[in-house]
Amino acid sequence: MSEKASSPGGAGTANGNSTGDPADSRPGGPLPGDGESIVVPPSILKQQAGWAQPGTAAPRTGGTKTDEAPQIFASNVRRQDTSEAGYAENPPGVGKLGVILGTVLAVLLVGSGITLYVVNRDGGSKSDTAAAKPDASKSAPATPSAEPVPPIKDSAKVLPTITGEFGKKAGIEVPGEQSDGSFVVKVLSEGTGAKVEKNSWTSVDYTAKDWTTGKDIPSSYDEKGKPQIFQAGTDALIPALDQAVVGKKAGSRVLVVAPPAAAFGAQGNPSMSIGAKDNLVFVIDIRNSNAPDAVVSGTVTPPPADFPQVKDNGKKPADITPVAGAADPTELKTHVLIKGTGPKVEKGEKVVVQYTGALFKDGKVFDSSLSKGQAFSFPVGGGQVIAGWDQGLEGQTVGSRVELVIPASLGYGDKGQGDIPANATLVFVVDILDAGQG
Repeated sequence: MSEKASSPGGAGTANGNSTGDPADSRPGGPLPGDGESIVVPPSILKQQAGWAQPGTAAPRTGGTKTDEAPQIFASNVRRQDTSEAGYAENPPGVGKLGVILGTVLAVLLVGSGITLYVVNRDGGSKSDTAAAKPDASKSAPATPSAEPVPPIKDSAKVLPTITGEFGKKAGIEVPGEQSDGSFVVKVLSEGTGAKVEKNSWTSVDYTAKDWTTGKDIPSSYDEKGKPQIFQAGTDALIPALDQAVVGKKAGSRVLVVAPPAAAFGAQGNPSMSIGAKDNLVFVIDIRNSNAPDAVVSGTVTPPPADFPQVKDNGKKPADITPVAGAADPTELKTHVLIKGTGPKVEKGEKVVVQYTGALFKDGKVFDSSLSKGQAFSFPVGGGQVIAGWDQGLEGQTVGSRVELVIPASLGYGDKGQGDIPANATLVFVVDILDAGQG
């Protein structure tokens, strides 16, 4: 099957990488028309970090309207060499940051071309050549550098007053005195769930306020808001979220006071009216934490007799036994092996899943995220995976294990892919670990 954060979040985890979204682990292999990506170092991305109000498109320079999915926090998803089952999670196109970098690159290339022309044109004089080599000490701009993130503290001289319970929008009252600039992470109430480790797939709800101006910042609890989902500790998000949750347990409510260096840096976030010197306040509710190799658990309901049978092997790929002599189906068939108790997956949400894929004809496994030890993520209904996945997982509940029997028309058709022959019916066993905005 064919994820990077992200939006939400981070470098690809496929092929052994330990951080970010597994962008290149798409079940079954790449879909036709996959484009190239711009690789952006996390250091640059941190300086470009931004978010948009939940339910609205991320702003673009120049005021151009697009159909991009709303992104809450910046992501640095990176495309890697794909394996037989690899693909890029992000749709074709480079997005806002790609446009910016592309423009800068074009300007640099034009400038270098002019310089080469001046130096190498017929009859060029020594003075011309000298003119094309300005004194670097006089003309070179200062190299920008991001202010280092201060160490995390658990208290400060003054702190906001927080009211409300976990799972509901928090009340944040900032004192009249301004923050002393500390990066504070304080557990307000401790949960009993799994501990968030580095690389854990983590989903959070949040309430936020600008301490400096006293203005509210859009919250995941607002109308049309969604939990933010990302891999913790991978520098995919601003440190106020990325670093703050590591070491905390799911079910915890955490207060974060973030100076600019732990939030949007010296550039602030003009689209949200956040200034370069503004201190921000977040109240983070940690909903779920899943290790990269996590699987769902629960009571199994065996599939009907006309479905391939599934043998659970824990954190190893499932055994899928075909039905002898069964005819290839012409329509998508689904069966819920384990019924999860989480919310229903909605179109456009980013889901985090484990999967095993096999051929309907003989049960031969052609791909599995469990073999890589890395969960896979993608936006449901976004056309970034085969149609059988987009259709079969929408509406399923988080925590479920679902068996999908996918006809060739909703898979790879008459083209095939890698070990998948043309006109092949596919069987997938998919664990839905979590869902949210990414």
